[in-house]
Amino acid sequence: MGGVLIVILIGALLFAVLILSNRLKLSAAIWRLKFLILNIPSAFLGVVNSKAPTDTPAQFDMGVVNCRVRFGTDREDALCAGVFTVEICGMIHSPGDRDEATLKIAMLDITGAAHNSKPVWGKASQWRQKDSGAFCYSADLGRLTGRDTMLQDWMSVARLQGAWLMFPRRGRRDLLLQISIVSRLDSQELARGECVFTYDNKEFGYIDVEENRQRSKTLAVALAFTVSASDGKMFNCEVDLIKDWARNNICLSGASNRARRKLERALNKTFAFFREGRRLNTQEICRELVEIASAADLQDIMGLCLHVAQAKGSVFPEELSILSDLAGWLEVGPDVYRGMMERTLPVNMHQVKDAEVVLGVTSDMNEDTARRHLNREYSKWNARVTNCDPQIQAQADEMLSLIAEARREHVG
Repeated sequence: MGGVLIVILIGALLFAVLILSNRLKLSAAIWRLKFLILNIPSAFLGVVNSKAPTDTPAQFDMGVVNCRVRFGTDREDALCAGVFTVEICGMIHSPGDRDEATLKIAMLDITGAAHNSKPVWGKASQWRQKDSGAFCYSADLGRLTGRDTMLQDWMSVARLQGAWLMFPRRGRRDLLLQISIVSRLDSQELARGECVFTYDNKEFGYIDVEENRQRSKTLAVALAFTVSASDGKMFNCEVDLIKDWARNNICLSGASNRARRKLERALNKTFAFFREGRRLNTQEICRELVEIASAADLQDIMGLCLHVAQAKGSVFPEELSILSDLAGWLEVGPDVYRGMMERTLPVNMHQVKDAEVVLGVTSDMNEDTARRHLNREYSKWNARVTNCDPQIQAQADEMLSLIAEARREHVG
């Protein structure tokens, strides 16, 4: 009974405070008192709000703007893992009585040390600074209530999609979120706040991507030398092609002379390594490439290896064997790989014409599967017999002959 009376008295006191504050436009101290009064019932009656976060507004300076980032800890606010909810509370001071306000948000990665902070990039063009690419979000907050607008409880002002953001690196990141509330009339800053939160980034960051790109190119050179050495002899035309590719892709035009000299020494050492008959774990290299490189980059690497085999004008079975292995390890699909082969290493360049390598028909196919596969190949190459390019005509004739042999062997 006593608890009920207390609640009634508190409600009456709160009602009086609300009326007085609206009539007299009392200071921020009265608004803070109002917030404390709102929380008195729980203190008197022993009621615990399980949904209330530990960092309540009462723990902050309510004379300024405070901010925080949440990840959907409440059932009512069950956000997906890819959304950051930005909330603010506290006081917004405005020179005008009813200014229109805009919210601006920026984000920095301060992992390690704040003085080494790096910007979080914006993937979405509308949330990206044009000059730097740094993330910059803005939203209309509407009209303020007066010269002093009190946000007595946490208010959600933005939901940032994780797909909009690109962090410097993958892994556990310490992030600094900065908010600014400005007047829409003259862009004058009315309030500023910031908070630090931790986020586990599952994707490669933009620094990781650049490092992976350079690492991928270095590993591509190793694979290219592997193809060159696979037939027991490294031809000058193959080595020159590999070195030229490395100079154009690893050491770009903006590189220093020192970096260029370092690249040349590395290329010469790699060449000597393979010329001496030593070999690398090619499958392990491919496994790393699959992890750090995009599908398009993997196809480009496969293309480099095919061009190395093409350089001397003919391709030997040992080269075809390693190329086939590389295509599988780099997860280049069989149809994509055969298309690349047809363009770069036409059948007339093969020292040994292998139907399994050239046509993709294998001994483990049953008769019906082999027949359908060879029929598709026949239709494709038969249409090219009348091509206006004599080289394509010649390639088509050879392919049709090879298809006929494969039919006799696999179909009967």
